Amino acid sequence: MHIEWSTFFIQIVSFLILYALLQKFAFGPLFGIMEKRRQLVKDQINNAEASRKQAEQLLEEQKQALQQARKEAYDIIEQAKQTSSKQAEEIIQAARAEAGRQKEEALKDIESEKNKAVAALRSQVGAMSVLIASKIIEKQIDEKSQEELVQHYLKEVGGNV
Repeated sequence: MHIEWSTFFIQIVSFLILYALLQKFAFGPLFGIMEKRRQLVKDQINNAEASRKQAEQLLEEQKQALQQARKEAYDIIEQAKQTSSKQAEEIIQAARAEAGRQKEEALKDIESEKNKAVAALRSQVGAMSVLIASKIIEKQIDEKSQEELVQHYLKEVGGNV
């Protein structure tokens, strides 16, 4: 094996020139593009991680908001139940008061009608008494006949009442 030193040096110089040209025109831009790509991927990973954290935070906020909305809905339902119970009780009390008022009115009407009936009966009894007295005076009857006549008119008045 024999080495040609002149070709060896030419090849080494050619390789170094080629390496320098590649370094300047190929490796530099290629490594720059790769570095930009690496940075882009790194930024995207960071953005994805930030987005994931933000999504988790928003999800937790949504869960809390949903729990709060459920609690508020439950509170509203409970308040509506209490309000309806209170209104039902008020309606019942109002109905009882109205029934009591109507009962009192009916009792007053009954008392008034009773008083009217008693007054009418008294006026009829008075009229009958006058009639009896006038008949007694007309007939000038004895005491026994007079008693029978009074009893007869009382029976007649009792039948009309």
